[in-house]
Amino acid sequence: MFDLINPSRVFSWIQKLINFINSIFFVVLMIALTFALIISPPDYLQSDSVRIMYVHVPSAWIALASFTAIAFFSVLSFIFKIKNLNLISKSIAPIGLLFTFLAIITGSLWGQPTWGTWWVWDARITSMVVLSFFYIILIVIHKLIEDEDKAYKAASIVAIIGSINIPIIKYSVDWWNTLHQPQSINLLKGTSSIHSSMLLPLMLMLLVLLLYCALIFLMKYKTEIIRIKKKNIKRL
Repeated sequence: MFDLINPSRVFSWIQKLINFINSIFFVVLMIALTFALIISPPDYLQSDSVRIMYVHVPSAWIALASFTAIAFFSVLSFIFKIKNLNLISKSIAPIGLLFTFLAIITGSLWGQPTWGTWWVWDARITSMVVLSFFYIILIVIHKLIEDEDKAYKAASIVAIIGSINIPIIKYSVDWWNTLHQPQSINLLKGTSSIHSSMLLPLMLMLLVLLLYCALIFLMKYKTEIIRIKKKNIKRL
């Protein structure tokens, strides 16, 4: 099973996937923006500021999912000693950091008209800031530690420790009295308190951002494969 993610196997179809995503991305983006900015109605309380949700919520989901994936691959790497999983984790980290920042920024923009303030040290917001620091540490480790094996090991330990923060982020609105609203959508249970006129644009924007993530990940992963191949050639 793990042989399927071998760089030599996946390299041949990475560019095909990149080309495919490029061919549909702007079409899907235009459809999603049309629903999010035009067709979707304003909220009866928050008015048009609710449209920030269409970027904020998917960004937060992706930020959490990315770190969860990194932690999961780190555990597998420790158990099965598969270096390719470390390579995948390294390629995911910048994406996770980008969407963590995007979630924090859009949350602040949404908080001002909703709460009357740009920033509070809310449990959900604070734990997201902590998540951003874990992402930064992961990226810095690969920049500063030249020995790749040591870098991968250190990054894996940080990722596993940082995974403790994921349930804190998810359940912070339930565990503490916070300004942040409770969970409106449960992807695992398939339940939602959001009206379909807003849920559809939200899902479309999620699709757009996932396509963007896939595009960036594939390009980053392809670059890492090329870098490793060049490094191996130099050793020979």
